[in-house]
Amino acid sequence: MNIKSNLVKATAAAALTITGISAINAVKPSTTSHVQAATTQVKINYVPGYGINVWDNYNHGHFTGIRVQHGSLQNVMDTQVDDKGRTWYKIGENQWILAQYTVSPDKKVKSKKSVQAADEAAGIVALAKAQLGSAYVWGGTNPGGFDCSGLVQYVYKNAAGISLGRTTYQQVKSGTSVSMNNLQAGDLLFWGSASAPYHVGIYLGGGKYIHAATPGQGVVIQSLSSYFYPSVAKRVL
Repeated sequence: MNIKSNLVKATAAAALTITGISAINAVKPSTTSHVQAATTQVKINYVPGYGINVWDNYNHGHFTGIRVQHGSLQNVMDTQVDDKGRTWYKIGENQWILAQYTVSPDKKVKSKKSVQAADEAAGIVALAKAQLGSAYVWGGTNPGGFDCSGLVQYVYKNAAGISLGRTTYQQVKSGTSVSMNNLQAGDLLFWGSASAPYHVGIYLGGGKYIHAATPGQGVVIQSLSSYFYPSVAKRVL
């Protein structure tokens, strides 16, 4: 009886051991799946205001109807290279995006506002240059003749829809101050007192600006120089 009882106990213990091993093995896939969850992030860098397509496969996939927006953060769950040599990121179940439209999460991407400002700056530069050769007229605010602040007011209103004050005293209160080492096209340059300047021009880029200079010169483009250097710069866009 003792031998039989011991045999039964040994058999039961073996069964428990096998069951325990099976149970451990059974949870391995879910544990592995958890470990393989997203380990890094990327930021979508496409076109401000728009998103990139999400595909159901990285090779010959189909558009899922989902788009992820420019500037959004996405978890990367897997990385694969398709038969054309392009790198793809898996961001969800049957959801893949092209890596070329992403950057590291800490990198700044252009905002819709910054793109709009760049377009407006290009328009301001173009319209200002179109006034080259116009006469200098005291109090002038149209292509028939400009004074310095009249030129600025006309260009900003007609190129960007921005209404600025009529005088340099008013215009210098617009926008935000910027360093002379960080000028961008479209910035306003002022000469004289920071609170009550006597002259204004529009920065064009490349160290050049346009302004209604004097009755003898009219509207001209000149280069920044230490001889006649602005005291204040303002960014309105």
